[in-house]
Amino acid sequence: MTQNQPSERITELRHLLATYSYHYHVLDSPTVDNSVYDSLYGELKKLEAKYPELVTSDSPTQRVGSELLGGFKKVTHSTRMLSLNDVFDQAEVEAWVKRIDKLLPGRTHEFFADIKMDGLACALIYEDGVLKQAITRGDSFIGEDVTANVRTIKNVPLRLVAAHKPIQRLQGDTLQNDMSKFLVGRTEIRGEIVMLKKDFAALNDQRKKAGLPLFANPRNLAAGTIRQLDPRLVAERPLSFRAYDLLRDNPRDIPTNSFAYEAIRALGIVANPQASTFTSLSSVMQFVHEWDTKRNVLPFNTDGLVIKVNNRAQYVELGIVGKQPRAAVAYKYAAEKATTVVKDIVISIGRTGAATPVAVFDPVVVAGTTVRHASLHNADEIARLDVRLGDTVVIFKAGDIIPQVESVVFELRPTNTKTVDYRQLLAEQYPELEFYRPEGDVVYRVKGADSDLMLKRGVQYYASKGALDIDTLGEKNVVMLVDAGLVKDLADIYTLTVDDLLKLDRFAGVSANKLIGAIADKKTPPLEKFILGLGIRHVGTQTAIDLANMFMTVDRLQQASIDQLEAVDGIGKVIAESIIAWFADPDNEGLIEKFARLGVKPFYQKKTGKLVGQNFVITGSLETLSRDEAADRIRSLGGTFQTAVAKDTTYLVAGGKVGASKLQKAESYGTKIINEQQFIKLIEGL
Repeated sequence: MTQNQPSERITELRHLLATYSYHYHVLDSPTVDNSVYDSLYGELKKLEAKYPELVTSDSPTQRVGSELLGGFKKVTHSTRMLSLNDVFDQAEVEAWVKRIDKLLPGRTHEFFADIKMDGLACALIYEDGVLKQAITRGDSFIGEDVTANVRTIKNVPLRLVAAHKPIQRLQGDTLQNDMSKFLVGRTEIRGEIVMLKKDFAALNDQRKKAGLPLFANPRNLAAGTIRQLDPRLVAERPLSFRAYDLLRDNPRDIPTNSFAYEAIRALGIVANPQASTFTSLSSVMQFVHEWDTKRNVLPFNTDGLVIKVNNRAQYVELGIVGKQPRAAVAYKYAAEKATTVVKDIVISIGRTGAATPVAVFDPVVVAGTTVRHASLHNADEIARLDVRLGDTVVIFKAGDIIPQVESVVFELRPTNTKTVDYRQLLAEQYPELEFYRPEGDVVYRVKGADSDLMLKRGVQYYASKGALDIDTLGEKNVVMLVDAGLVKDLADIYTLTVDDLLKLDRFAGVSANKLIGAIADKKTPPLEKFILGLGIRHVGTQTAIDLANMFMTVDRLQQASIDQLEAVDGIGKVIAESIIAWFADPDNEGLIEKFARLGVKPFYQKKTGKLVGQNFVITGSLETLSRDEAADRIRSLGGTFQTAVAKDTTYLVAGGKVGASKLQKAESYGTKIINEQQFIKLIEGL
């Protein structure tokens, strides 16, 4: 191979990989499999290692640099990165337009509007089409050089796409002829570095599974990530860049803001597709209201829109007042918040053993949905907010999705409230468990908890005779399924196939079909059995029946308030807290949704039978039935099996070796005491 041949091959590989990356990260329309990209990328790395003199800064292999030992350098912007005046309603927008009309009398003007992104403002500087520098907004005059970190963002081209092989979709477009000028000299593209909602959620999900503290919001995470000194850490986080402005030394290169967006896209950089041009204020306001109702479907967080004069010459002519241009405003949507009173703080134990505190409050409507509880994240967050029982708190939805406690209205705090002692809460709600807090971690964990062990126990309990009674799904099979990675939560058993099982040593054709059939038979379990199978702490057989009788659907139980739960006979504060905590856990919320997606439909059937309304307690040993069998017979006839004698106990069944205390208590309440033979006659109808 001659020196010329590797040079040509390297150039071709770079151009092709850049094109593939453009289609994948900018157009969201991959043209090849990841394996093809990886193979070509591997070839390029080998060639560059062999011929280091051919390595260039715009090569895909050069995205991640080395640690910035000297920190970030200060850089002066070519023109100020200005902030915008905020407006909050149509009257303020109308006043802004009147000021423009006064300064530009007799002249018509278009408006250009785009969704305002909640991220970190940054300017990308390209010289002859190659990325040379990335600078943060800073104080608008001077920012920080974050080039090494921005190079790791995969939808930021290291070389503008029009600088090499043309993208097919641009061929024949009149813009293509104009693009050449942007590949000569200095081209500056300004925009926001954001973390998209789906990427933020996925990252937090990974951290939760790893037992790491969760990030608070995408905006802070994006800003904090860009200021990391090691680009390798930045590369691990899925940041994106979305442009909103294009600058050239010759302003005539960009006649309008709408043209700037078209040029940005033609150069291979993402700009919001929602951005539009308008000829009237009424159409602008229609756009504003449309996205007020639809903003939750956007891939990024937003709190409003940016409205600009479209003509760039007019934009410059209108000038600047202080730090804000006259030709643009930021329309801010009213933050959707509400106040409510904290009634309790319960602790949810997740599948990994992490203890997460949850604020339970009076139902309140936020962003169009009714919210009953919100995660308080950890003990440090409780201390930071100083949340106490009885406090009036401000609730908001982070990213329009996750309910969170923003602050406490201290002026409404009741007298004699006490600071929350988190360790005491743990001891009160989980006296049988021991907790520890790893050094440097904000999360308390159950000592000795292993996520796989907890999952195995959970699946075994769900499939047990007392719960759903799934034939052949015993301990050994459960262990094998979890260890093989086929079951990662309770609902996963409904995704199993015969082919999955045949890959495991314990299964042949007959046994695999038998298990899959047994699982399928339990897709419509009795509601009380399903509730019991979920493994909610303190919820035993009778409590599950009582909950089913009261709420009749999983959805109603999931939405129940702590007062509604405590109204159920036999459910006190401890059990109610446990139920609230279980359903408040995001993993469990997702589990219930997954059951529904997989077609699991628990049903409620009103209890009938001759023992309806009658309550039984059994004491001592029975000869003809076990205690569990007797309890099942009572429940099958509509009766209630109790574990202790109470005022509403109808019968005390006295077997052998009876203790005196229950007999005395039954006599004091006037409860009828019967022996085993009388009990058999009662349930058999003899």
